[in-house]
Amino acid sequence: MTHIYNFSAGPAVLPKEVLAQAAAEMLDWHGSGMSVMEMSHRGPEFISIYKAAERDLRELLAVPDNYKILFMQGGGLSQNALVPLNLAGHKPQPATIDFIQTGSWSAKSIKEAAKYANVNVAASSTTQVPPQSEWKLTPGAAYLHMCTNETIDGIEYDFDAGVPAPLDGVLLVADMSSHILSRPVDVSKYGLIFAGAQKNIGPAGVTIVIVREDLLGKALPACPSAFDFKLVADNESMYNTPPTYGIYIAGLVFQWLKKQGGVAEMEKRAIAKAELLYAALDADDFYQTRVAKQNRSRMNVPFYLKDESRNEAFLAGAKARGLLQLKGHKSVGGMRASIYNAMPIEGVQALVDYLNEFAGRTGK
Repeated sequence: MTHIYNFSAGPAVLPKEVLAQAAAEMLDWHGSGMSVMEMSHRGPEFISIYKAAERDLRELLAVPDNYKILFMQGGGLSQNALVPLNLAGHKPQPATIDFIQTGSWSAKSIKEAAKYANVNVAASSTTQVPPQSEWKLTPGAAYLHMCTNETIDGIEYDFDAGVPAPLDGVLLVADMSSHILSRPVDVSKYGLIFAGAQKNIGPAGVTIVIVREDLLGKALPACPSAFDFKLVADNESMYNTPPTYGIYIAGLVFQWLKKQGGVAEMEKRAIAKAELLYAALDADDFYQTRVAKQNRSRMNVPFYLKDESRNEAFLAGAKARGLLQLKGHKSVGGMRASIYNAMPIEGVQALVDYLNEFAGRTGK
């Protein structure tokens, strides 16, 4: 049987060890006689699962004590509404929110936030993160929103070059959905970080929110109580019934990450995988990439055939070799390989071998 490698952008590949453990525990979790899906979210069994997941995530990201970790329903789109509903209220109304627009997801954030506040696009580019010297920030803005890795467009902030740098008096909010846990991040630079689980954490339906405590209790009156971050935090994510099975799987992923060596090890692997893949794409002009090299994503790699009439042939050949979900997002076309933490380097090598074969580079 052909070995399968799933390059989906999300829901995405999960570690095989995690899936195997979940399968083994499906009918009876640790002798409880229940599946995790059957447990009361207030019972001691699930509370222990939740506490372990929260503790492990805090350790993996070195989350400071003055930040709360929330496990919420939904995904990135829901947080595009919930973040302004929760944070815009700490400024005189109508508040203004600044945005750095670097692709499809930050554009969606802008559209959603405009329902609850004034928005200012402080800088915009579809091929790179605009230099910080060009950002036109609003004095007294509620916060500055950035999507630090654009899943569709493949643009990632170059943290190694100091972007985003600390900005005096500016509250930073970051959507890290598609690269969280793939590289160290200084959480203390941010007022709030959120991430949909279905890329590097677990199944769809869970969203992680990491929020500084002093920002709680600032929600706009229109914010539904079930999505008020303070109420969620005060009730340890149990104000509303949480997505219990998704949290359980996320907890298994956190345990797997710790066994692999944590976020630092994930970054080493991400660099190796990305360098391997980009080298094949850059070998000649058969394939094209459209993102400035300093902002190429390590997680989501969009690319295009110079002759796009061969797209379907490329995808058919990839599928025949067990390389799945390589079609680019419908809004941008082309191809996209998502190489999250759970994608082994062997999968990237298999893709590289196919890229070279399809381009006629065999033997070179």
